[in-house]
Amino acid sequence: MVIMNRNSIVSTKGPERSPNRALLRAVGFSDDDFNKPIIGIANAYSTITPCNVSIGESVAVAERALERWGAKPQTFGTITISDGIAMGTPGMRLSLVSREVIADSIETVCLGQSMDGLLATGGCDKNMPGAMMAIARLNIPSIFVYGGTIRPGHYQGKTITIMNVFEAVGRHAKGDITGDELLAVERNACPGAGSCGGMFTANTMACAIEAIGMSLPFSSTLAAEDESRQNHVERAAATLMQAVRNNLLPSAILSRKAFENAITVAMAIGGSTNVILHLLAIASAANVKLHLDDFETIRRRVPVLCDMQPSGKFVTTDLHSAGGIPQVMKILLDNGLLHGDAITITGHTVAENLAMIPSLPAQRQQVIRPWSRPVSPTGHLAILKGNLAPEGGVAKISGFKIARISGPARVFDCEEECMHAILDQSIAPGDIIVIRYEGPIGGPGMREMLSPTAALVGAGLGETVGLITDGRFSGATHGIVVGHVAPEAAVGGPIALVQNGDEITIDLTHNLLQLHVSETELLHRSNNWCRPFRKPLKGVLAKYAKTVGSASRGAVTDSGDKLY
Repeated sequence: MVIMNRNSIVSTKGPERSPNRALLRAVGFSDDDFNKPIIGIANAYSTITPCNVSIGESVAVAERALERWGAKPQTFGTITISDGIAMGTPGMRLSLVSREVIADSIETVCLGQSMDGLLATGGCDKNMPGAMMAIARLNIPSIFVYGGTIRPGHYQGKTITIMNVFEAVGRHAKGDITGDELLAVERNACPGAGSCGGMFTANTMACAIEAIGMSLPFSSTLAAEDESRQNHVERAAATLMQAVRNNLLPSAILSRKAFENAITVAMAIGGSTNVILHLLAIASAANVKLHLDDFETIRRRVPVLCDMQPSGKFVTTDLHSAGGIPQVMKILLDNGLLHGDAITITGHTVAENLAMIPSLPAQRQQVIRPWSRPVSPTGHLAILKGNLAPEGGVAKISGFKIARISGPARVFDCEEECMHAILDQSIAPGDIIVIRYEGPIGGPGMREMLSPTAALVGAGLGETVGLITDGRFSGATHGIVVGHVAPEAAVGGPIALVQNGDEITIDLTHNLLQLHVSETELLHRSNNWCRPFRKPLKGVLAKYAKTVGSASRGAVTDSGDKLY
């Protein structure tokens, strides 16, 4: 079957298109290729991070497979930032910014070169939402191919991940381990290629994309170095070509039902807080109305079924061996929590894709719990509101003995100040740490706070000290922490008005984030508030700070109705 090219650059045979075709001949086009669909491959390969280092091999497989299926693939590069490497440094300000750059770059090339379809690849945290935002905007037949998760490391007979390295820093500061032991954990945590191994942000987003229907079943939990990866990429190429033949567009897949499915799965697997920020952004790009409160509504009816790091025992390769996301989805579907009629990139519905999956997880494994014995009866990603977060904040609430904490505020105007205080052991049980001016505008870039939160856990303060911030958290973060607080400090939100010693309550049972200061006093502070001086910005950070919106709406730069 010949698929006639829809591409305006090459499909017209008149003389006015000769210059276009001449240039394409220079990159390998033959006469026959001008009648084939042109498929863009967004290549996220990079040696910057282990998450992306194996993607080049997958792209080569995809190129050959697409050619066999009658397409003319054209590969172009897109960027990545290693969140893990940038963590705790000024470079982390560029992490969320890179999501927008990735989306913009993929959209720019595919529109500029009039691609007929897109195979997008990704590994580190922002690759997935960035690619999905571009897919939603472009609305051409598309599929996402994940670079895969890293296999876990091992030390002293235990499975370890990058999370253990960050926590070991706190243990070392406390004196619980030696410098040599810290070095040994560092040397063994990351044994090869792939994204960080727990149910952290990259793996959470890959799972959400599988649940939403834009990648193949079983693809999101596969290890980067798994021998079956080549077959998976070949199947993805074939599936994309079928979508091109049938003109199956992302707009048919990215429905409200699909987003609800993705949220449901993210809750069931114990996913990262960042999934909230990114699904809001993808929904915005797809023109689907999705709100912060929708996550709370779904959370209350979805149990946590998977015992996954960071708060649980297992890593993503364990989840794959236990049946992967299809097994989790089948349990949810059978119990009425998924929209089985949602269409997917396979051309089949969710229910059709899951028809051959057993209703019960295998008894020999402990990763996926049966419906009758969940890890938690309700979801773990809660939306907190109160006078400290009128638009909302995001907390990961699973696995805690303490559901409510009140204490005096310890206020820091940047992450580094807080980290110094933790390592100097000047934080006491009962304190409520406030890290502000780290939001989308204030950072700018909404840095992740894994370094201080992991250091708190390592110092033995994970369940006795609260932390709130207008920044974000890594998927590896756990503890009594609330992020994404909005409005943020840089626009004069209530978090900017907190003073040292103010009483703050974090109530995970009643979804409350409350500053115990009178309205009169807060109004007085607000009238006298001035944004702290910041050195003028240039370049990408300056453009980002001028255009980005509230975290409560996904911190997007192209919403058209910027909140601030």
